[in-house]
Amino acid sequence: MPQTVIEKIAQLHMLSGPSERPVRAGDVLTIRPRHVMTHDNTAAVLNKFEGIGARRVHDASQPVFTLDHNIQDRSAGNLAKYKRMEAFAAQQGISFYPAGAGIGHQMMIENGHVLPGSFVVASDSHANMYGAMGALGTPVVRTDAAAIWASGEFWWQVPRTVLLKLHGRLAEGATGKDVILALCGLYNQGELLNAAVEFGGPGVASLSMDARMTIANMTTEWGALAGWFPVDALTLDYLRSRRDRGAQRITEEALEAWARQPPVSDPGAHYAARIVLDLAEVTPRVSGPDSVQVTACLAEIEAQKIPVHKAYLLSCVNSRFEDLAAAAQVLEGGRIAEGVAFYVAAASQDIEKQAREAGLWKIFEEAGAEFLPPGCGPCIGLGRGLLEAGENGISATNRNFKGRMGSREARCYLASPAVVAASARAGVIRGPQEWSRREITRHFETFDELAPGGAAEVVEILSGFPERLSGRLVFLPQDNLNTDGIYSKDYTYREDVSPEEMARVVMENYDPTFASRVMAGDVVVGRWNFGTGSSREQAVTALQAKGVPLVIAGSFSQTYLRNAFNNGFLCVACPDFVRRVDELLAEEAAGERSVISEDDVTIDFAASRITWRGESFGFPVLGPVPQALVVAGGVEKQLRHKLGLA
Repeated sequence: MPQTVIEKIAQLHMLSGPSERPVRAGDVLTIRPRHVMTHDNTAAVLNKFEGIGARRVHDASQPVFTLDHNIQDRSAGNLAKYKRMEAFAAQQGISFYPAGAGIGHQMMIENGHVLPGSFVVASDSHANMYGAMGALGTPVVRTDAAAIWASGEFWWQVPRTVLLKLHGRLAEGATGKDVILALCGLYNQGELLNAAVEFGGPGVASLSMDARMTIANMTTEWGALAGWFPVDALTLDYLRSRRDRGAQRITEEALEAWARQPPVSDPGAHYAARIVLDLAEVTPRVSGPDSVQVTACLAEIEAQKIPVHKAYLLSCVNSRFEDLAAAAQVLEGGRIAEGVAFYVAAASQDIEKQAREAGLWKIFEEAGAEFLPPGCGPCIGLGRGLLEAGENGISATNRNFKGRMGSREARCYLASPAVVAASARAGVIRGPQEWSRREITRHFETFDELAPGGAAEVVEILSGFPERLSGRLVFLPQDNLNTDGIYSKDYTYREDVSPEEMARVVMENYDPTFASRVMAGDVVVGRWNFGTGSSREQAVTALQAKGVPLVIAGSFSQTYLRNAFNNGFLCVACPDFVRRVDELLAEEAAGERSVISEDDVTIDFAASRITWRGESFGFPVLGPVPQALVVAGGVEKQLRHKLGLA
């Protein structure tokens, strides 16, 4: 069966999964990634690692530590945390990049940790950026990172792939940032949720490596699990330049092999959907305030004359040499407007060195910029330069969520480095040149789904895993039901909440009657993007405490799904079934938070079928990997047993 490049890379790094057929979307695999990057959250991962009982990492070449988020904090507590991480890295023989070396994702690419066809993860949501190098980059949660340290592996569900065909080339002044902002605004109804985006078409060749990194990075904000670019001559030239600057992990033999046989999708591979974008239609865009997916063309925003108080040229998405050069060109010979603070930080020490040598730092200094060390800083709301109440910010970062970069009473807009620089100089949001309004053609085509694996194959059931489950159906007719609705923040940071109390307060913020009406054994059915929001594990464990055996939904937040199986809790995605439930219970669901159907729903895991009211629906196979997690009671218990620590 032909495979997408995402499926092929997953298969290449698979330790366990389907053995009788090629890997395809929906399969749950055990993966051995090439690397796992952790940053300041290394301390939290280390706590989990030690909590498992592990003492030595399985493979010291896998983890990479990078200090980048809170590097401006010189307090004794933060310095002690950093010292502990560095000492652990030295003891274990792990690659370590200290504060000031650069942002983790940039360090991974610059130093050859990310290579074409490799599978690389990070305990950070912007691991998608690795796709610019033809790698499969995707985020993991902290429990996953600890599991990789301890065992060298983690579980992963192969996502569906959406093909994005690029045609034409960008007009002068339009950038990769404008491409991804346009896409986030044009396709913002969940079209890319939890998918992998494969960029292709003749337009790819016209995009610089910096532009590709920007676009791949922000596929995260688009809702995708990964963004992948093909490996071409430009990719190889970039890798060769990094080797020449000291990245010894990149060899000439490997470069020649990628030139001969780059990773590609098979002819006839199945895609879930296709998007077509003419790059020539893209003009500078601005997102916001407070949302990445609310975008407008620059001409429309300029007409509003929105004042700017702070401007930011930093972060893993837009602080490479090309970005700094574009901003410097706008600022050369001028000054930042009175009353505006302009913060600049390079993505790495090496990029800052190049920028200084090219005279860019002198231009910024003469324009009145304030320099920050290579790191995340204001992008994550840490250190100097945060937005204060009543202020407007214009930023080349990747997120502008309310309160992320400072006060919740501030407003933040996203734009390209050139637009950020022009706005800082003008004191209002504007570009360095005039642009007319231009519409972008929307072209989104979906394809028939492949039949779920269970429709054609019988699954072997592991000892201790149920062949089937039955229970009353509890329908929650709400898209994007978030983790705060499932388990309130009022209890999240309390360590004294017993399982019994968790069961009494589950769904309290969503439906206060849920806990009193739902019984142990009931099957919860949600709608789309179930479990979105924060990564609190109690949104899983509270349902377990209530005695709910599983949740069925049209789709899940990937973080919720990972937390569920990491805690041994079953989740099944079955869009056709959810649509049918939605249709048949529409009248009962009107105005209701929870609808309890007395008709039992039956889930047959051996046949991968759901049966309800005489109708049957197939769902993707739950193979040995997720079954084993459920039987073990979660990944930490599974690891303790595997390491002989149980």
